[in-house]
Amino acid sequence: MTLKRTLIFLLLPLFCLGQSVKNYTKQPNKVIVSLDGGDMHISPLSDGAVRIQFAKDFSNINHEELVFTSLVEAPKFNVSETDSELEVSTSKIKVALNKQTGALTYKDASGKVFLTEKPGSRVFTPSMVQGQPTHIVEQAFESPKDEYLYGTGQFQDGYLNIRALPRRLTQVNTQISIPFIMSSKGYGLLWHNYGLTDFNPADNVVELKPAGTDGEAISVDVTTTEGTRRERRQDGLFTGTFSVKEAGKYALLLDVGQKMARRWQVAIDGKSIMDFRNPWLPPTTSEFIELEAGEHKILVTGERNDKPVIYYRKVEDETVFRSPVANVLDYVVFAGNADAVISSYRNLTGQAPLMPIWSLGYIHCRERFNTQNELLENAREFRARKLPLDMIVQDWQYWGKYGWNAMKFDESNYPDPAKMVQELHEMDMRLMVSVWSKIDPVSELGKEFTEKGFYIPETQWVDFFDQKAADFYWQNFSNKLLKLGIDGWWQDATEPENDDLQGRMVNNGTMPGELVRNVYPMYVTKTIYDGVRKDAPDERVFILTRSGFSGQQRYSTAVWSGDVGHDWETLKRQITGGLNMSITGMPWWTFDAGGFFRPGGGQYESAEYQERFLRWFQLATFAPLQRVHGYQTNTEFWRYGEKMEKEALNYLNLRYRLMPYIYSQAADITFNNGTIMRPLVMDFANDEMALKQNYEYMFGPSFLVAPVTDEGVTELEVYLPKDTKWIDFWTGKQFDGGQTMKADAISKIPLFVKAGSIVPMGDFMQSTEDKPSGVTEIRVYEGADGSFMLYEDEGTNYNYETGAFSNISFNWNDKKQTLTIGKTEGVFEGMLKNRTFNIVFVKENTGTGIDKSANVKSISYKGNKVVVKK
Repeated sequence: MTLKRTLIFLLLPLFCLGQSVKNYTKQPNKVIVSLDGGDMHISPLSDGAVRIQFAKDFSNINHEELVFTSLVEAPKFNVSETDSELEVSTSKIKVALNKQTGALTYKDASGKVFLTEKPGSRVFTPSMVQGQPTHIVEQAFESPKDEYLYGTGQFQDGYLNIRALPRRLTQVNTQISIPFIMSSKGYGLLWHNYGLTDFNPADNVVELKPAGTDGEAISVDVTTTEGTRRERRQDGLFTGTFSVKEAGKYALLLDVGQKMARRWQVAIDGKSIMDFRNPWLPPTTSEFIELEAGEHKILVTGERNDKPVIYYRKVEDETVFRSPVANVLDYVVFAGNADAVISSYRNLTGQAPLMPIWSLGYIHCRERFNTQNELLENAREFRARKLPLDMIVQDWQYWGKYGWNAMKFDESNYPDPAKMVQELHEMDMRLMVSVWSKIDPVSELGKEFTEKGFYIPETQWVDFFDQKAADFYWQNFSNKLLKLGIDGWWQDATEPENDDLQGRMVNNGTMPGELVRNVYPMYVTKTIYDGVRKDAPDERVFILTRSGFSGQQRYSTAVWSGDVGHDWETLKRQITGGLNMSITGMPWWTFDAGGFFRPGGGQYESAEYQERFLRWFQLATFAPLQRVHGYQTNTEFWRYGEKMEKEALNYLNLRYRLMPYIYSQAADITFNNGTIMRPLVMDFANDEMALKQNYEYMFGPSFLVAPVTDEGVTELEVYLPKDTKWIDFWTGKQFDGGQTMKADAISKIPLFVKAGSIVPMGDFMQSTEDKPSGVTEIRVYEGADGSFMLYEDEGTNYNYETGAFSNISFNWNDKKQTLTIGKTEGVFEGMLKNRTFNIVFVKENTGTGIDKSANVKSISYKGNKVVVKK
């Protein structure tokens, strides 16, 4: 952000709109209110969601609807008024408009206020972008001191509770910006804007001056859009002073002034406030600090070519959204707890299709396999060592002499890619291949894109906003790659990398890229999803991509956290980033277990790195996807020694034994709008101690996961949320909730199961292709009533969309000590008709850990209701 632009923003309060009501009209799907400064549309979208739009002239608003694409009938709503208020209400939400100020207040069905606009905080100011008229829009909301806020996507600042935290929502490597927040107060809010958005913008500016360099220059290998590049880097120093009139808590935002950062380091008055390195970091980050009134000295250490700016604001009891490029002020409020909010959101923006079952097993990747033979040798070694694996990944540069992303394998290294895929399939493995949205213009394919004008100007990125360009991209994708039988698609760098829409015209030069700066990844994944559904209709789509936007869940998309480091602090920041991503309604997320940028020489022998790698992998076992990756590294477990291989095998086995549980959670995502990786606010919103936990989370409804995030930990303090009992997964010992206890963490991840849980556990497997034995272990965790729905289908196709699946219900009555297994509902080809359920009533040292239980009550089940008495 330039200083000139910032000064404009500093004047914004002068243009805030005090908007008294003049009149209103009720239409079938909305209420249109005429205010002093323009018109407001109040549109109930569902019983629990209402959309607010404000503009001075709605006739000029002509943008494509990208997020709210579901054809959902508007709910019934009522309009009432008093002398002071106009109220629009559905069965679950009431919106009251103050006739004097134009500010809105939101209440639940009982009339309890859960959100309020700050009077006079609505901003709608004319502006320009790339020579076209636009507006700066802003809205502030009151935020009580005891509110916890989550969301805005995946950031690397390390914060889970983002109340009052400034964030700049742009798409770059390791940062995914979703303008959606979830509150502990019982609501969610989507700021509906496709361009850059500032969350809690900080407008006070600290002028910084270069103050020389620090340390020796070093050379590092980094990934770029041209492949591996060696960069010469040296730290630069930048200094400045600023004054504050009041003592108190302040929020800072650092902008390094480059497309990507290499280091975030800020010291104020000689005290370090932040210090974090990675070969690539987003250009902005945020932090809180307590300041005394008066002058303060600031020192920023970054890369010598940085042009850093520090912005700051005093922390107030408010939440603010601002978009500098908009045609309308537009946001949607969802009422209810987190699950209700996400369900309402997905009903309006699109359900998440069911992922193929093989994508939920182990995904093995490294940067990179160099030949067809090398890839196949590794696949065979996994099978020879009995290490479970479902999908192996070919990263970039397999195109070789044909040029970047030519959508062809170089035959000198990959003589027969179709045969390679066939051989993998014969080993019950799948292949995922890296495909980019960038094509070398010198390549044969690139020349065609250039000739047709299908690039975003002055870049090598395909203009997916132009439907003709997207269609041509898919045509080549289908003819050159899909036909090989490849199973999964790794759409890399879909931000696009380097925030390359800034200042560009898109859609064949007809639209400023700033208007759609954050939604490029949605266009890419839509192209792939729609194309595979059309050209390979019997195969479920699986897309892994580095960026995303609201609504993208409808395109079978999983995202990962990009090119991150390997250290303990980075591990912590992936957890907070992933949880804040998950709560935005995007259910499928993962990371490079072990870190992408790994230590240089000696990593295979280093006990310190092996400890970190194991902790990363333990966490990956309880991520939506279990995946390893690493830069310039042979990431296979056996390369780190026998101990590491053995420990990894334990967690591979645990992942596969839990497959009936995990796949049933995947079905819950698709059929019930569920969430598998759950910040504790989703299940324990009224437990303040639970809300304070940054790294604990629920994996589905049953497992409390407490990852180890520091070196040398043998015991970990774990908070057990109140109002329930918890059972240690490893020992079977039961604990009361509402306490912090010390859990054994020697070579294991602390893991607790909520009382009343019913957890199905399957066979030890080498892949999800293994033929089931027909025996499923059902672990019952006593101490509360509970239920579970076991979902099964064919696993790899879309027959479930026409009803080819089955559900078996399990219900535990704790008082009567009975487990009721319901009648099988539904049918699909290949389903088990005769099976055995081994019932285990978990207690200390019984029904624990990874291994199959010996003390079981074996039930022959043929699809009819069975009642099992303990």
